Amino acid sequence: MRNPRLDDPDLPLAELMTHWPGTIPVFLRYKMLCVGCLISPFHTIVDACAEYELDESDFLAELREAAGV
Repeated sequence: MRNPRLDDPDLPLAELMTHWPGTIPVFLRYKMLCVGCLISPFHTIVDACAEYELDESDFLAELREAAGV
């Protein structure tokens, strides 16, 4: 099994939240429905930011801080 990278543009959200559960509150703070969504195994940070009209670099920085990486 590979070690995922938080900044991997192809990392599915489901894998991200499984590997770094500390990131879940970030999604919830933005009222994103990604947590538990049936599409999260297929969507990435890029997809979620586009869907919710978020700045990708700012959102990724918050995820990194929450994940401690």
